[in-house]
Amino acid sequence: MQSKGAIRLVAILLLIACFWQLSFTAVTAIQNKKAEDRAEKIAEQIQQTATFANVPEADRAFFLDSLKKNETRRYTDSISSEKIYFGQTFKDVQSKEINLGLDLKGGMNVMLQVQLEDLVKALAGNNQTPEFKQALALAKERSVNSQSDLITLFADAWKEVSGGQRLAQVFGTYEMRDRIKPESTDDQVISIIKEEAESAVANSFNVLRNRIDRFGVTQPSIQKIGNTGRILVELPGVKEPERVRKLLQGTASLEFWTTYDCSEILPFLIEANSVLAELNAADIEEEAAAEEVSAEEDLVAQEIKAQDDSDENLDAYKKANPLFGIFSPNQNRGTACIGYAAAADTALINKYLRMDQVASLFPAEFRPMWSVKPSPYVAGDNIYELVAIKASSRDGKAPLDGGCVTDARVEYDNRKGGEPSVSMSMNAEGANIWARLTKENIGKQIAIVLDGTVYSYPNVLSEITGGSSSITGNFDIEEATDLTNVLKSGKLPAPATIVQEQVVGPSLGAESIRAGLISFIIAFVCVLIYMVLFYMGAGVAADIALLSNVVLLFGTLAAFGAVLTLPGIAGLVLTLGMAVDANVIIYERIKEELKAGKGLSKAIHDGYNNAYSAIIDGQVTTLLTGLVLFFFGSGPIKGFATTLIIGIVTSVLTSIFITRLIFDDRINRGKGITFENKFSRNFLKNTHIDFL
Repeated sequence: MQSKGAIRLVAILLLIACFWQLSFTAVTAIQNKKAEDRAEKIAEQIQQTATFANVPEADRAFFLDSLKKNETRRYTDSISSEKIYFGQTFKDVQSKEINLGLDLKGGMNVMLQVQLEDLVKALAGNNQTPEFKQALALAKERSVNSQSDLITLFADAWKEVSGGQRLAQVFGTYEMRDRIKPESTDDQVISIIKEEAESAVANSFNVLRNRIDRFGVTQPSIQKIGNTGRILVELPGVKEPERVRKLLQGTASLEFWTTYDCSEILPFLIEANSVLAELNAADIEEEAAAEEVSAEEDLVAQEIKAQDDSDENLDAYKKANPLFGIFSPNQNRGTACIGYAAAADTALINKYLRMDQVASLFPAEFRPMWSVKPSPYVAGDNIYELVAIKASSRDGKAPLDGGCVTDARVEYDNRKGGEPSVSMSMNAEGANIWARLTKENIGKQIAIVLDGTVYSYPNVLSEITGGSSSITGNFDIEEATDLTNVLKSGKLPAPATIVQEQVVGPSLGAESIRAGLISFIIAFVCVLIYMVLFYMGAGVAADIALLSNVVLLFGTLAAFGAVLTLPGIAGLVLTLGMAVDANVIIYERIKEELKAGKGLSKAIHDGYNNAYSAIIDGQVTTLLTGLVLFFFGSGPIKGFATTLIIGIVTSVLTSIFITRLIFDDRINRGKGITFENKFSRNFLKNTHIDFL
């Protein structure tokens, strides 16, 4: 074999790379075990407290389970930004572990459909003409069995039923007057509708993503399914499916709020800290810990992170300053941000601010709301901003909601090097309210709030009339696009509804993992034993290649972020059997060459060369089947195809190159290689079957 040194080097480097990738899974498992052990100890301590004694007997199991779950997340989140493995943080390490599907991990799988039908109706101004209704009904009917999106099907149906009427006559509404002119062609109108539909799906995606991030689920998955308007959400470890349904299907509420300056609220924060210090700190912390178990109802406070601090001085400071021990007040003037806190502490801070003794200190109009993303102005991960909202209206509602927004888009300022900004337009009613709000709040900030969290709170530089505004704020393109979609959420009535769901219990997932591992190990051991018993020394070389194949296979799965599912384990077991298939073909050809009188070195050389065509033909046909399953299948089928495809590639590489390197090394050292024993020497020789 030529270039043996290069091949050996590549093989070693590949194995090292795969071991490196798999090490992240091992490190993650070790840290998760530490988190679980710590949570177990805390649960044992809680059982000795008065808080636990007050929990009804029927609810104690749920109480402890929720406590362990929260404390586990608390520990893993506390080390998320710590460097724990060769300069990489736990968050980085965790993102590189082998991903397990819901059928192995347990959890909830939800498919949501963005209702583009409602969007089309809204863009047409709820048009009631028979042609419009008939075209939309046909599009909806055909979408059941079609791969095309609803907008394309609507365009086709419109051509059939419109009788030559132009779409511009239907969609040329007052709100769309700037984009759809009377002379616009049908293709132009459809293109605009598709843009709006894509924006609606993107907005739904962002809303769902932020809701899920605040739900407190470890490693959630959310992805758009092509151009179907569907969004797939996977939530590992979820045990409250009804709550998930309410969370995912809730209507997004876009609101514009006036704000306080931080200097107006700071004195009240200082007073609140003093009041809390006067209370029994132990009772407060114990009560807050109990409440945090049920704090999952607070969608903002679900990213739980806390430090297990043993520093006595810091503990003493926290006891003397219950609020400021976990909340850093903002000392700068001219901003609505009143302070910063770690995500883990937001639940406790919310608890403090809701206490009657504390809430009564603040102005009646004060509404604290957290930022949707960590603050870019503070060092460290998961540090959020608390914004002081001012509910100045009589009914306590936002003075302006998202229904007034008619358009929002990203623009670029060439004078500032193409810096992105967000342009927003409002209808007449919204423009009047917006003019009044901006006039009354010049020099202050107005918060843009969606789902109770603050997306942005830009400064008001002057009164804005006419309903057109420009929002700047050192955005990058992604942030500007997200804000644009948020602003459009009030005008795009395209709710996402659940069309399919699947709940897998954690016990079933654990049982699936156990059964899958057992089947994998049994198949693996059987193949190893069979090859040694049948091919002796050559079988040992095949086993080494098979072990290398397993490392390469799992390392590749981890490197590409592939999800290992129960059907994927079936693909692994199948791959094990197929992995030695190439070795069997090669060994049988070598045995034939030996029986023809050739020397060992020549027999091995010719055996490999003569076996290549059969190996490649067999593996390519299987590979093509795997590719078809991968591209046209979904769910379990795709999981099976993924491991099958990767397994075919790695098995061919290991069975051909690894075994050949072993054989050549032994020959160069003058050592022999056995390919049979007295039992396998004449196996199936002189076998006669009548129908063959």
